[in-house]
Amino acid sequence: MRTLFGTDGVRGTANIEPITAESALRLAQAAARVLAKESEPVVIIGRDTRASGEMLESAFAAGLAASGVHVLLAGVLPTPAVAYLTPVHGALFGIVISASHNPFQDNGVKFFGANGYKLSHEVELAIEREYFDPGPHPPVTGKSIGRIRRLPESTEQYAAFAASTVSKDFSLTGVKVLVDSANGAAYQTTPIVLARLGAEVDLRFGAPDGFNINQDCGSTHPATLSRLVQHSGAAFGVAHDGDADRVLFCDEKGAPLDGDELLAIAAVDLLSRNQLRANTLAATVMSNFGLDELLHRHGGKVLRTDVGDPFVIDAMVQHQLNLGGEQSGHLIFRDFTTTGDGLIAALQIMVVMARTGKPLSELRQVLHKFPQILRNIMVREKLPFEQFERLTARTAEAESRLHGKGRVLLRYSGTEKKARLLLEGPDTDELNELADAIVEELVKNLGA
Repeated sequence: MRTLFGTDGVRGTANIEPITAESALRLAQAAARVLAKESEPVVIIGRDTRASGEMLESAFAAGLAASGVHVLLAGVLPTPAVAYLTPVHGALFGIVISASHNPFQDNGVKFFGANGYKLSHEVELAIEREYFDPGPHPPVTGKSIGRIRRLPESTEQYAAFAASTVSKDFSLTGVKVLVDSANGAAYQTTPIVLARLGAEVDLRFGAPDGFNINQDCGSTHPATLSRLVQHSGAAFGVAHDGDADRVLFCDEKGAPLDGDELLAIAAVDLLSRNQLRANTLAATVMSNFGLDELLHRHGGKVLRTDVGDPFVIDAMVQHQLNLGGEQSGHLIFRDFTTTGDGLIAALQIMVVMARTGKPLSELRQVLHKFPQILRNIMVREKLPFEQFERLTARTAEAESRLHGKGRVLLRYSGTEKKARLLLEGPDTDELNELADAIVEELVKNLGA
């Protein structure tokens, strides 16, 4: 059982355990003992725009250098950029200091291996064991102490790579694109790449101050993007979350498209060109069942995984797939990337628009969604749902009523103290009725 790592790294409130400078230093040293077992090891560190990231960056760098590891500080950079730069610079692993879509008070850390993929659960568990029970280790001294230096070329290197994932004749000349960077890590990279491809970029929420990341903006606030696009005259809008491993689109009418709709557009395009490996799309159990019907109609299928992009990526690697993602906007185009990449995913959708000559309002019609109800309930602790008899009964009743025409999914968030309830079926009124009954029991038994 892991107690430090969650579904996507370590996360919590900045300057409260385990997201303190002292714990960051210990975690860096534990990671170095597990992963840096060769001479002259190098590690890359990137971060998002949270003020607390500066403190944690210093602590991680100090812990690594004290363990004999050389550190390259990439500065503010999207999470997928660190995944890309880690193998490019021959680093043994990469570290991203970010809490993704969470508010500025939170922070966290994610690790990437030498190949650019997130660490396996087994490796995370090994680091966790070292963290809690380090044992005696003689300190490195003299010339064995690691050096710390900046990597000023990191932004340009990632931007050049992202631009290279589209063909040389692809152009956005004459296209106005509204970009909401969530005052986060993509505030430079996405505008640079889109402008380089010829777009007229209307950048919003691109002035991070350390505290405004994800604040009423970004991919978790689609209504904001929708309003901005409607009044901008843009051909479409693009929004990232704080670390830019997600993307959300709005069509030219200001109607938002979620990850399922973007996956549908990309999957049908790849299938039409015989480019979807194994004719299979990887998606989590949270994705709309309309995807299954769509893929089936086009001769493909959907492979379902647990929630979290690490699970999607693991399935993609295991089955050698090249497209997968989550409803939240984590999209993995594995022909180009090893993790969810909001910028590269956005570019691939733009390429489909250019190839077909269709606006997003038309492309999105390929997916016919089943109605879904999603409720997020704050909880005081994550106790097993099964120990609450009436909650179990309410859930079983909903499953019985939706049997054969829908589904019920109740789970805890991997990154927050929340229970997430998803109901899917043909009748929205019925879904709301069933959801209300389950939420009532959740609040009564587990409410914060």
